[in-house]
Amino acid sequence: MTDQSIDLGPGMGMEGTLLQLMGIVVSEATPDRVVATMPVKGNTQPYGLLHGGASCVLAESLGSIGSALHAASYDKVAVGVDINATHHRAVREGTVTGVATPIYLGRTTTSYEVVITDERDKRVCTARITCQLIQAPQGK
Repeated sequence: MTDQSIDLGPGMGMEGTLLQLMGIVVSEATPDRVVATMPVKGNTQPYGLLHGGASCVLAESLGSIGSALHAASYDKVAVGVDINATHHRAVREGTVTGVATPIYLGRTTTSYEVVITDERDKRVCTARITCQLIQAPQGK
Protein backbone atom coordinates (compact mmCIF):
# COMPACT_ATOMS: atom_id res chain seq x y z
CA MET A 1 0.00 0.00 0.00
CA THR A 2 1.17 3.47 -0.67
CA ASP A 3 -0.01 6.95 0.22
CA GLN A 4 -2.41 6.68 -2.75
CA SER A 5 -4.58 4.11 -0.95
CA ILE A 6 -7.88 5.19 0.53
CA ASP A 7 -8.47 5.20 4.28
CA LEU A 8 -10.54 2.15 5.18
CA GLY A 9 -11.40 3.39 8.66
CA PRO A 10 -10.79 2.16 12.21
CA GLY A 11 -9.26 -1.28 12.58
CA MET A 12 -8.41 -1.50 8.89
CA GLY A 13 -4.90 -0.05 8.95
CA MET A 14 -2.66 -1.47 6.24
CA GLU A 15 0.68 -0.23 7.56
CA GLY A 16 3.08 -3.17 7.92
CA THR A 17 0.71 -5.69 6.34
CA LEU A 18 1.17 -8.09 3.45
CA LEU A 19 -0.81 -5.70 1.24
CA GLN A 20 1.78 -3.01 1.81
CA LEU A 21 4.66 -5.40 1.14
CA MET A 22 3.10 -6.48 -2.15
CA GLY A 23 2.38 -2.93 -3.31
CA ILE A 24 -1.40 -3.33 -3.31
CA VAL A 25 -3.23 0.01 -3.58
CA VAL A 26 -6.94 0.12 -2.74
CA SER A 27 -8.76 2.79 -4.74
CA GLU A 28 -12.41 2.00 -3.94
CA ALA A 29 -13.96 0.16 -1.01
CA THR A 30 -17.61 -0.40 -0.15
CA PRO A 31 -19.46 -3.61 0.72
CA ASP A 32 -20.71 -3.63 -2.89
CA ARG A 33 -17.39 -3.11 -4.69
CA VAL A 34 -13.71 -3.15 -3.80
CA VAL A 35 -11.03 -2.20 -6.33
CA ALA A 36 -7.24 -2.34 -6.02
CA THR A 37 -4.12 -2.59 -8.13
CA MET A 38 -0.96 -4.62 -7.63
CA PRO A 39 2.36 -4.45 -9.49
CA VAL A 40 3.57 -7.60 -11.20
CA LYS A 41 7.19 -6.70 -10.43
CA GLY A 42 8.15 -8.16 -7.06
CA ASN A 43 5.20 -10.56 -7.11
CA THR A 44 6.49 -13.14 -9.58
CA GLN A 45 7.50 -16.78 -9.49
CA PRO A 46 10.90 -17.99 -10.77
CA TYR A 47 9.80 -17.98 -14.44
CA GLY A 48 9.09 -14.25 -14.24
CA LEU A 49 5.30 -14.66 -14.32
CA LEU A 50 2.84 -13.21 -11.82
CA HIS A 51 2.73 -15.70 -8.96
CA GLY A 52 -0.64 -17.43 -8.55
CA GLY A 53 -0.31 -16.95 -4.81
CA ALA A 54 0.01 -13.20 -5.35
CA SER A 55 -3.27 -13.24 -7.26
CA CYS A 56 -4.82 -15.13 -4.34
CA VAL A 57 -3.48 -12.57 -1.86
CA LEU A 58 -5.02 -9.77 -3.92
CA ALA A 59 -8.33 -11.62 -4.22
CA GLU A 60 -8.52 -12.56 -0.54
CA SER A 61 -7.63 -9.04 0.49
CA LEU A 62 -10.37 -7.47 -1.62
CA GLY A 63 -13.02 -9.97 -0.56
CA SER A 64 -12.00 -9.58 3.07
CA ILE A 65 -12.16 -5.78 2.90
CA GLY A 66 -15.65 -5.88 1.39
CA SER A 67 -16.71 -8.47 3.96
CA ALA A 68 -15.30 -6.43 6.84
CA LEU A 69 -17.14 -3.33 5.68
CA HIS A 70 -20.37 -5.36 5.48
CA ALA A 71 -19.71 -7.03 8.85
CA ALA A 72 -19.35 -3.66 10.57
CA SER A 73 -23.11 -3.09 10.16
CA TYR A 74 -23.61 -6.13 12.45
CA ASP A 75 -20.82 -5.12 14.88
CA LYS A 76 -18.84 -8.12 13.64
CA VAL A 77 -15.52 -8.79 11.91
CA ALA A 78 -14.85 -10.94 8.87
CA VAL A 79 -12.46 -13.89 8.71
CA GLY A 80 -11.69 -15.81 5.54
CA VAL A 81 -12.78 -19.44 5.51
CA ASP A 82 -12.46 -20.42 1.84
CA ILE A 83 -10.80 -19.19 -1.33
CA ASN A 84 -10.46 -20.72 -4.77
CA ALA A 85 -8.92 -19.28 -7.88
CA THR A 86 -8.65 -20.11 -11.55
CA HIS A 87 -5.60 -18.65 -13.29
CA HIS A 88 -6.50 -17.89 -16.91
CA ARG A 89 -3.41 -16.25 -18.40
CA ALA A 90 0.15 -15.29 -17.55
CA VAL A 91 1.34 -11.75 -16.88
CA ARG A 92 5.01 -10.75 -17.00
CA GLU A 93 4.94 -7.00 -16.39
CA GLY A 94 2.83 -4.00 -15.53
CA THR A 95 -0.01 -3.82 -13.06
CA VAL A 96 -3.03 -6.00 -12.44
CA THR A 97 -6.38 -4.74 -11.18
CA GLY A 98 -8.74 -6.67 -8.93
CA VAL A 99 -12.45 -5.95 -8.62
CA ALA A 100 -14.46 -7.70 -5.92
CA THR A 101 -18.25 -7.81 -6.07
CA PRO A 102 -20.55 -9.64 -3.68
CA ILE A 103 -22.19 -12.92 -4.53
CA TYR A 104 -23.88 -13.12 -1.13
CA LEU A 105 -23.97 -10.73 1.84
CA GLY A 106 -25.51 -12.36 4.90
CA ARG A 107 -25.47 -11.94 8.67
CA THR A 108 -23.02 -14.80 9.24
CA THR A 109 -21.23 -15.28 5.90
CA THR A 110 -20.29 -13.39 2.77
CA SER A 111 -19.02 -14.53 -0.61
CA TYR A 112 -17.30 -12.38 -3.23
CA GLU A 113 -16.23 -12.93 -6.80
CA VAL A 114 -12.92 -11.27 -7.59
CA VAL A 115 -11.89 -10.67 -11.19
CA ILE A 116 -8.25 -9.77 -11.80
CA THR A 117 -7.32 -8.23 -15.14
CA ASP A 118 -4.12 -7.04 -16.80
CA GLU A 119 -3.46 -3.63 -18.33
CA ARG A 120 -5.13 -4.76 -21.58
CA ASP A 121 -8.29 -5.59 -19.58
CA LYS A 122 -7.71 -9.31 -20.21
CA ARG A 123 -8.88 -11.61 -17.43
CA VAL A 124 -5.91 -13.06 -15.56
CA CYS A 125 -7.67 -14.76 -12.66
CA THR A 126 -11.15 -15.38 -11.31
CA ALA A 127 -11.43 -16.08 -7.59
CA ARG A 128 -14.17 -16.64 -5.05
CA ILE A 129 -13.72 -15.94 -1.35
CA THR A 130 -16.06 -16.74 1.51
CA CYS A 131 -15.77 -15.08 4.90
CA GLN A 132 -17.44 -15.89 8.19
CA LEU A 133 -18.72 -12.95 10.22
CA ILE A 134 -17.85 -13.32 13.91
CA GLN A 135 -17.89 -11.22 17.04
CA ALA A 136 -14.72 -9.17 17.30
CA PRO A 137 -12.07 -10.81 19.50
CA GLN A 138 -11.67 -9.18 22.92
CA GLY A 139 -9.45 -6.14 22.87
CA LYS A 140 -9.98 -5.40 19.17
